Amino acid sequence: MQKKGLLVVISGPSGAGKGTICKALLEQNDFWLSVSSTTRQPRKGEIEGTNYYFLSREQFEDRIAKDDFLEYAEVYGNYYGTPKSKALEAIEKGQDVVLEIDIQGALKVKDTYPEGVFIFILPPSMEELKKRIINRGSETPESLMTRFKSAYKEINYISKYNYAVVNDTVEEAVQKIESIIVAERCRVDRVKEKILDSKEGIIHEQLYD
Repeated sequence: MQKKGLLVVISGPSGAGKGTICKALLEQNDFWLSVSSTTRQPRKGEIEGTNYYFLSREQFEDRIAKDDFLEYAEVYGNYYGTPKSKALEAIEKGQDVVLEIDIQGALKVKDTYPEGVFIFILPPSMEELKKRIINRGSETPESLMTRFKSAYKEINYISKYNYAVVNDTVEEAVQKIESIIVAERCRVDRVKEKILDSKEGIIHEQLYD
């Protein structure tokens, strides 16, 4: 029996560094990154299947009707969603799937796939979060304040997650997430059956959900 993979959902407030962490995590591990679908037009340099799957509105709504999204939302006239069939297919093949997504999307995924592993990325402090957003150099004073207020509200959702990882450094955050994944694979409720060698008195194989 082939063990199933895990769906690892990583999110957190803007500026917490979840994108950088996910990039490093994928570089160091054989994980499969779930790529979102959207109806917006590709931007310069974006690649089909790498940045997004670009669909027409008709194609997207057809997939909604077929229940082929773990979650989706319409933002500023365009749909964004997480394809269900591709992610579940990878999981059934034993591949661990990483999904980097905003908090509202993560909570919708939790409703659809509650057996996922939900990890909330926190900044070392709110002051550090503010510095990171400012250092992007893309915010006006007004949008900076909006993002900062939003971050305060988003942190209140941390109780909805299984784990919290403070992003002091990317390297340490990645190590913590790797440890979480190892621990999740060992959870009793993920074990389907154990074969006990009665002579040796040891478990020589574990088959996972």
